[in-house]
Amino acid sequence: MTQLERHDAAPLFCYALVPCAGVGSRAGTPQAKQFQEIAGQPMVMHTLQALAGVARIRQGWVVESPDNHFAWPEGASWPARFTRMACGGDSRAHSVFNGLKVLRTQGVQDRDWVLVHDAARCLVTSAMVDTLIDQCWDDPVGGLLALPVPDTLKAAAEGRVSATVDRAGKWLAQTPQMFRLGDLLAAMAPSEASGFAGITDEASAMEMAGHAPLLVPGSAHNFKVTYPPDFALAAALLQSRSV
Repeated sequence: MTQLERHDAAPLFCYALVPCAGVGSRAGTPQAKQFQEIAGQPMVMHTLQALAGVARIRQGWVVESPDNHFAWPEGASWPARFTRMACGGDSRAHSVFNGLKVLRTQGVQDRDWVLVHDAARCLVTSAMVDTLIDQCWDDPVGGLLALPVPDTLKAAAEGRVSATVDRAGKWLAQTPQMFRLGDLLAAMAPSEASGFAGITDEASAMEMAGHAPLLVPGSAHNFKVTYPPDFALAAALLQSRSV
């Protein structure tokens, strides 16, 4: 990777960071779930192609494990503006933190926007990402795609309902999550010594630092492929887009 050429007077840029070092044990796949084939290609390739369709994303990086021996596809399917970096950590938060530090060495400025997106949210569309950028561009904090909780929520104890939880004001967090490089690094750094305890996504790190991220309505299709049945649903939705 070569350092990006930048000048102090340059306008803000957007970059993408895709953590891709996990295993996804709940998926029950013979390999890391992000590399499992869906609709004719590895899941992560659908993700990257959607991000590559966003003109305002200047460059993207995929954070993979140093010992990941997956044979990445060659040729036209690999988006030209995306690069791999082998600095994945023990957790998603660790991988994101390591990736952000590398971005800084590559010339990304602290005031630039970074969109962190899950490799397993392969149904994201370029239009969804553009909506997030539109809403967050002038925001002092940044934000994330999310959905208001539509269903009744139950609290559980020993496999039984212990209470009904008020769903008012509750949202399901999605990705991308869009924050400035310097702000996000500063928010995550204090948790590095504890193994990033309590950081479940970038927004949670910003919240711990005293910020209130903007909630931008996303789509029910932008779900995270997690369990075995999710693969068939994701494949059907991806195939329906090409009909």
